Amino acid sequence: MTTSELFAVGEGDPAVCCQPVRREALDEAGADALARALKVIADPARLRLISLVAAHDDAEACVCDLTEPLNLSQPTVSHHLRILVEAGILTRDKRGTWAYYRLVPGALDSLAKALLAVF
Repeated sequence: MTTSELFAVGEGDPAVCCQPVRREALDEAGADALARALKVIADPARLRLISLVAAHDDAEACVCDLTEPLNLSQPTVSHHLRILVEAGILTRDKRGTWAYYRLVPGALDSLAKALLAVF
């Protein structure tokens, strides 16, 4: 079979030349939600905060333990922590004058599963 005959076989028949879709592609709403979640953790300070909280006993840390390792001001650290809480990655528990942050069980697993589902 010549090259021109080979290409002529698939003309007009998409089943011959196209791969079948094997799973549902990410829709617009799903893409928006995943992009928002990825933007939250795309900041290096926020990634470090998640790592620092996870590294503490019981995956819980006081805000007073988080400012020095990041070499950022307390208001800046609190801003990043607020964003992580709003995104559902951390929880905040006020005890006296201090706030304690804990990883939300399964939050990072959910994000990882969402990424794996796309790719």
